[in-house]
Amino acid sequence: MPNAYSRAEKAHAHDDRNAVRLQKILAQAGFGSRRKCEEMITDGRVEVDGELVTELGTRVDLEHQQVRVDGSRVRINPNHVTLALNKPKRVLSAMEDPKGRYTLRDIVGDKYERIFHMGRLDYDSEGLILMTNDGELSQHVMHPKYEVEKVYIATLEGKLSGTVCRRLVTTGVQLDDGWIKLDHCAIIDSNRDTTIVKVVLHSGKNRIVRRIFGSIGFPVKRLVRTQIGPIKLGEIKPGSYRVLSQTEVRSLSKAVGL
Repeated sequence: MPNAYSRAEKAHAHDDRNAVRLQKILAQAGFGSRRKCEEMITDGRVEVDGELVTELGTRVDLEHQQVRVDGSRVRINPNHVTLALNKPKRVLSAMEDPKGRYTLRDIVGDKYERIFHMGRLDYDSEGLILMTNDGELSQHVMHPKYEVEKVYIATLEGKLSGTVCRRLVTTGVQLDDGWIKLDHCAIIDSNRDTTIVKVVLHSGKNRIVRRIFGSIGFPVKRLVRTQIGPIKLGEIKPGSYRVLSQTEVRSLSKAVGL
């Protein structure tokens, strides 16, 4: 069993200008009030460099030490920012375009240094795009190993039956690059000419939702991404964005194995 007392003693050795009390770090990372964070420490839920810490006086330097709560890593960098942006149609998922088309840079401006989009939406699709200047987070969100769940609302040409919707989940369809299944498919509304469906899938392949429905004869007329992992589009207006809270960044980090 980890030696909590020796861990606390070692942590105190980092008691320089960069060392901060452990409960303050947890509070800054969005785990709740200082009192709640103190309870997490005394309850034995916090590790520093792989060893259990229960001493409330423990000070930690996050530049040189790693903190985990219930096995999930605590990551705080005041220079890092992560945004949730609502991309309108006819905006390029890029930071610049030689052809002069409207890009994500035109929405976020130059306020955030080295910020970049995590994944894309095609030119005519809308909805949630995540952006960050945290390279490690970006790498994990976009890595195929950590494909996070994505939710879309698709407006289709034609009347899609519930049977076909269920078949896309149970059997899937074969595309040029292999078989693909939806994780979830639900009809929200339909009439003779149009069907609105909610779809959930993990794949990050290019134009995947449009390709799936197009392959079975239901072209997508409108596509809006409403969620990536635990992060929801919510009330963000098209062409606007908001900064994610530490709690939201922590939940996203956990979803992609950080």
